[in-house]
Parts: sequence; C-alpha cells; structure tokens
Amino acid sequence: MRIQSLLASLFVVLALSGCNPPTSDPNILYTDDHKDPIKELESDKVIDSSKMPYQKTFYVPVYSNIHADEDNPKVMLSATLSIRNSSLDHSIYVKKIDYYNTKGDFVRPYLTKMIELPPMGTLNYIVERMDDSGGDGANFVVYIEGDNAQLSPVIEAIMIGSYSNKGFAFSTTGTPISPPETTKEPSS
Repeated sequence: MRIQSLLASLFVVLALSGCNPPTSDPNILYTDDHKDPIKELESDKVIDSSKMPYQKTFYVPVYSNIHADEDNPKVMLSATLSIRNSSLDHSIYVKKIDYYNTKGDFVRPYLTKMIELPPMGTLNYIVERMDDSGGDGANFVVYIEGDNAQLSPVIEAIMIGSYSNKGFAFSTTGTPISPPETTKEPSS
C-alpha cells in the first residue's frame, strides 16, 4: 500500500511538473523544431555591399512595459521583432539587429553573423516579458541589404501583455533611417 501511495505521489509530481514549460530561451523553445531561428539562418556567405542596390537601416520601436493605472503603473510586455522578406524571388541579407534602451544606450547585438532570409521567409525574435533592459522606450536598429533595388521587407514589433482582466496587444512598424556610421559596443 505504501509503495502505491509513493508511486501515486510521484506520478502527480511528474504530471504537475510537465505543466510548466522548461525555463529556456523562448526563441528556441517556441519554434516548431526547437532550434535558434537566428543560428539556423546565419550565413558565412561573403556579400560585397558595394554591389547591393538595396541598403536600408530601420528603426523599430519596442515597448517592454506600459503604464496602466495609478495602482499598477508598470505592466510588463513581451515583444516579438518580426522581419519578413516580401519578395517572391530574392533573398534579403540582415546584417545587423541591435537593441537600444530608453536612454539611447546600446544594450546588445542580436547577430554575430549575417542572416540570409530566403524569399517569403520570416524571422521572429522574442524579447521576454521580464526583460526590462530596454525600458519602456526600447528600440531595435535593423540593417538590411539586397541584390534588388525594389525590395520592400516588412519589419514590425508586436507587443502583448496582461494586467488584471485586461489584455494588451499592439504593433509598431519599422521606419527607414540613415545607416549607422559605426557599430557601438554595449555600455556597462
């Protein structure tokens, strides 16, 4: 009888522990094949930028939190950066994804190598809800090149969160800006 009780207790513990997803990088955890989406698309291809007629840098606003009311002034949000290649025929090359905070300080790079995003391909990258390193005015800078001047990638950020019985979901769109002059290093 005691062994049956012990086995039943063990079963309950194992069943309940299966309810919580493992703590891990959401960018790997929530993909269909549990692989890092950036690593999967990284390329060692050498691209001659002088031969790329499409070269744009995009500013993408991201909100890691919003103010809901005076009782709980800070509601944390998760954000997904989505880079979509809208071309049916041409790859785009994502050369830089950098994350900045509210003060404009460089927080971290998201790329160590260039990404080749195939025609109609999409790269989604998640900033976790509890990652407040960017503050409420965080942003991404994304630099893209391509071999066709008519490319028009779609770059957005989608934020979601909840507070009490309220749910929040909204998106922002990347805006073309001047290319960066230099690569910044994270501030300490």
